[in-house]
Amino acid sequence: MTPYILILYYSRQGATLAMAQQIARGVEQAGNIEARLRTVPAVSPVTEATEPSVPATGAIYCSESDLKNCAGLILGSPTRFGNMAAPMKYFLDGTSSNWVNGDLINKPAAVFTSTSTLHGGQESTLLSMMLPLMHHGMLITGIPYSESALSSTRTGGSPYGASHFAGGETSPVLSGEEMSLCQALGKRVANIALKLGVA
Repeated sequence: MTPYILILYYSRQGATLAMAQQIARGVEQAGNIEARLRTVPAVSPVTEATEPSVPATGAIYCSESDLKNCAGLILGSPTRFGNMAAPMKYFLDGTSSNWVNGDLINKPAAVFTSTSTLHGGQESTLLSMMLPLMHHGMLITGIPYSESALSSTRTGGSPYGASHFAGGETSPVLSGEEMSLCQALGKRVANIALKLGVA
């Protein structure tokens, strides 16, 4: 089986999905490794509501096998009050069997986010998403300043991970710098996985 980087995201308006797709392009630029995009189900405030195990439309939900067998993980969520969205947190809270088995130890990981306001908590969200990955024993990687777009961006972008400033619009259109940084992040994680021999 071809090794893959799991790009696991939650998206409501499409911006986080657009980022995930650019990150996947970066992963596949590394060669000899694939990008696997997966999402998580929404969380309903109605306790009786349930989601089907296989979605009727849209992206495929992440399985335990997807997570266990990945060569690396790139995690993305829109910002909710400076933190990851509840569906992503709910999914991560259910990964205890992966933690007990050490499935993710020594694999590279990275994070990405989207906000509707410029100072809407991008960096705190990125940092909050890193915490469960550290508990899983993953090797956290960001974006180095050797990526020139990191110094020139006037929209999203951070050394902590890729980010997108949506400007309060529902349009998932990414700026040139944001696309460049998403691709750089994907390629970096893929290259690290290949160098570590986990791919």
